[in-house]
Order: sequence, then structure tokens, then C-alpha cells
Amino acid sequence: MTDDANKMWGGRFDAGPDAIMDAINASIGFDQRLARHDIEGSLAHAAMLAATGIVTDSDAKAIREGLLTVLSEIDTGKFRFQAALEDIHMNIESRLHELIGAPAGRLHTARSRNDQVATDLRLWVRDQCDAAIAGIRALQRALVDQAEAGADWVMPGFTHLQAAQPVTWGHHMMAYVEMLERDAARLADARTRMNECPLGACALAGTSFPIDRDATARALGFDRPMANSLDAVADRDFALEFLAASAIVAMHLSRLAEEIVIWSSAQFRFVSLSDRFSTGSSIMPQKRNPDAAELVRAKTGRILGSAVGLFTVMKGLALAYSKDLQEDKEQVFDAADSLMLVLAAMEGMVRDMSADPDALNAAASSGFSTSTDLADWLVREAGLPFREAHHVTGRLVAMAEAENKDLQDLTLEQMTSVHDAITEEVRDVLGAGNSVRSRTSYGGTAPERVREQVALWQERLS
Repeated sequence: MTDDANKMWGGRFDAGPDAIMDAINASIGFDQRLARHDIEGSLAHAAMLAATGIVTDSDAKAIREGLLTVLSEIDTGKFRFQAALEDIHMNIESRLHELIGAPAGRLHTARSRNDQVATDLRLWVRDQCDAAIAGIRALQRALVDQAEAGADWVMPGFTHLQAAQPVTWGHHMMAYVEMLERDAARLADARTRMNECPLGACALAGTSFPIDRDATARALGFDRPMANSLDAVADRDFALEFLAASAIVAMHLSRLAEEIVIWSSAQFRFVSLSDRFSTGSSIMPQKRNPDAAELVRAKTGRILGSAVGLFTVMKGLALAYSKDLQEDKEQVFDAADSLMLVLAAMEGMVRDMSADPDALNAAASSGFSTSTDLADWLVREAGLPFREAHHVTGRLVAMAEAENKDLQDLTLEQMTSVHDAITEEVRDVLGAGNSVRSRTSYGGTAPERVREQVALWQERLS
């Protein structure tokens, strides 16, 4: 090879176009993660081939024993993955041939790497759905524990990141429990939809062998075989749904992470994190940085990027299989790894997080957070139309603000100067604690409603 050619291909390769092709074509560097699922699929396929008389029982037995040996070698780290064999399927088949000889060549009867990899990845993603749901459940339990501890703690509720109305700490925690339940439902729904088996679709058109696709589907825990062989090898909707659902989970975790970052700041001091989930500064000894929360927040971009990446791979592909589909796995693997990490990190932070009820209450009691309660009182007790009550309340807020007071600090005389229907009883709704206790509607922030939801979720998550 000439120096000019080396310059063209770059210093990374010492052999020219063939080395470039090997590097771009081989997937064993990442698809070895499918090894266990590939062997599960092969075991089911071999059993079906024997049951239908396509291969002999003795060959099927040899294939089974050989595959279990390969699996043991992989599990114990003794298996040698070879880039020259391109992918996990050929690596396993090659080793199987070394172990059992000619019967290994009969394993690939009535299947293709196209339906094989579609089955492997579907099995892997199905397992990841289960793992993610388990991670969500663990985080929900941590949030419910926080809600139970702080069902009475009053804190400011925000809109536009401005103090709006008082809520309880428990109510705030339970909001994320509800969000996460939708996430779990999305993953469960995706899992149900993906639970169809591609195996037996072969390259794209099915096979002339008398295979039993129902048998392999049952053996692998699928509900049924996929009904169209073209769709079976071309479809990656299951991976896209998993990535989309994962991105929404990550977005929810990022919102909670952002709140933890804000709450743990010196300006808020709502919560503190121990050294397990925060770090110090290299030059500022007073700092305690919520690095774990910040990294959870950042991982959302990575997971969303994986989803966008696979959507982009898929958008221009005609049926059925194209080599582009080799690019599906790294996106899914990376997103799944990131999702499990951020779920575990968030569960740890929620369990570690210590809220300061006094700081929460002080913040809830400032900023005219009971203004809506005053307006509601004027409607309910004084009979004012809400728009007029809103206007009266606004004037009272302006009066209190001018005197650097809160609403409950105004005298009755000052309040009646704005509207003579106001009585001393209005003070019953002006405190932040009174405000949250009055919000007893279903789904409201009142401690009694929070405890009801906590009890319900404790039963559901037990």
C-alpha cells in the first residue's frame, strides 16, 4: 500500500479499503450484548426443527449441548469474540461448529440473520422494558415515603417559577409518582405490542420448510408470531417505542432533578443532599454541588439523542432489510444503560434527600401566596363575583406590598377600606397552613387527601 493511500484512508488503518470495510461492517464490538438472547432463540429454533422433523433428534441434541457450552463460555468470560466473524450470530455459530462439527451447520436451516437479529433485539428490549418498570417502581416507593413523611409540611407551589399557592411537600412528591405511573404504563404498553416473534420470517419471504412458528414464539415467551415476513425483518417500531418511552421517563426525571438543584441551593435551602450525592468545589470550600441531579438532568439529552438517532436511521428505509439496521443497537443499548443509571441515581437521591420543613413553611408564607384563598373567601362568604373578588384582592396585595407586609399582617380596618364586606373571619384562610388544609377537593393538596393517596400507592406498590 502506498503512502498516498495511507493518507487517503487515514493513519487508523494499515491495510486500505478492505480494513475500512471490516471496520464499518463488523458489529461484534457491540452486538455481543445479544449473546444470551441469540442462544435462547437458537435453542428454540433447534427444538422446533427437531419437532417438525427438519433435523434429527440427535443433531438437535448436539446443537443444544453445544449452545449451552457456548453460553457457559460467554458467561465465564472464556469465549473469544472475533471481529473477523462480523457479528454475534456468526461468532456463536463458528464456535458451535468447532464444538460439535457438522450438526452446527443445520442450525441455520429455515432462518436468516435477518429474522435472527430481529428476534434477538426484540427479546433484549423486552427485558429492558421489564427492568425499567422495576426501576420506576423503586423510585415511586422512595417518593411515596417522602410524601408520607411530609404530608403536613407546607411549601410554596410555583407557576412560572414564582410562588403561586401553598401546597404540601407530600402533594409535590406524589405528583412525580403519578408522572412515573404513566411512564410505567407506556413501557408496559410498548412491551405488549412488541411481544410478537419474527423468527421464521427468514430473509424476508418466509421459508418452504414446514416450520412451526407458533412453537418458537411460545418457547420464547411471545404471544404470537409476526403475521408478515417482510414486516418481521424490517420492523424496529419496538425499539423506537422503547426509546420514545425512555425519553419521556428521562424528561420527568430531569424535571425532578432540576427542582433538586434549585431546592438545594443556598438561596432556597429547601433540601440537603449528603456527600453520597453531592460533591465539593476544588477552590470554594463552602460549596456543595448537586452533581448527581445535574448529571441526571444531562442524561436526558443523551437518551433523547438516541431516539432521534434511530428515527433518523429508519426514516428512509424501504422494505425489507438494509444494513442501516445494524445502527439500531448502539442507540438502544446506550439509552437503556443511561435510563437504568438515572433511575437508580434518582431513587438514591430521593431517599437521601432531607427536606427542611421550617424553610419550606417560611417560603410558603411569603410572597402573597394566599391571595387566591382571599379571593375565594370573598366569593364564598361575601358573595362577590370572582372577577370583582380578584380585583379587591389585587388592591389588598398592593397595599400590603407598599407597607412591606404580608396579607395576614394587614389590619381589619385596612382591609375594610378596600371592601366593607371583609370580616375578621377572613384570617382563617390567610395562613399558608390554613390554605393547604382547605384544598380538600379530589387531587388537592390537603394533608388528608395526600395521606389517602399515599395509602393507595403503598398498597399498589407493595
